[in-house]
Amino acid sequence: RSLEYWAIELLVLLAGLLPNSTVSTSLIAICASTQAVSYMITYGFSAAVSTRVSNEVGAGNVDRAKNAVTVTMKLSVFLALSFILLLIIGHGLWASLFTGSAMIAAKFAAITPLLMISIVLDSTQGVLSGVARGCGWQHLAATTNLVAYYLAGMPVAILLAFKLNLYTHGLWLGLITGLACQTSVMVIITLRTKWSKLVDAMVKNRDDYVA
Repeated sequence: RSLEYWAIELLVLLAGLLPNSTVSTSLIAICASTQAVSYMITYGFSAAVSTRVSNEVGAGNVDRAKNAVTVTMKLSVFLALSFILLLIIGHGLWASLFTGSAMIAAKFAAITPLLMISIVLDSTQGVLSGVARGCGWQHLAATTNLVAYYLAGMPVAILLAFKLNLYTHGLWLGLITGLACQTSVMVIITLRTKWSKLVDAMVKNRDDYVA
């Protein structure tokens, strides 16, 4: 998660290089704060599924581990969509909590559709990252994050914002690109997981540790 936070903070710094940097920086900061608030819901599910999957796989309960992943994913996406619905209805009120500028509030309304996409992707990858931790694949999740955000997301953000003049929309589209790459890889990893082999490996490691 730290790699994503740093990427978002980098977006704020890049926003300071855009024309009308005061407005751009404020807008990206509001989006980043909104994303962080929405992720608090997912973070709880991520921690829960990480513990549950680890326990069930360690106990050899493959079906329960799979069920935990499915249920947690559905709940996380449902709550993310609920958050988005509230954002659609009250984006003006939400923006007013951060700024009194009508211009920034209007620009936030314009970028809200992109923010909705990033919230859904973030809710999905958050749970899948928790699954990866529960399976003992922390290194794999970290590598995926590094590549997705810094070799894909940030270059796209810079290209769209500065070369194609999409400005703040371009910066957030870059973040969406990173999230999409990360989520896609984590989905593929989860779908291709051989749970029975994972259980056997964990049991073997446990027996070796006891011995």
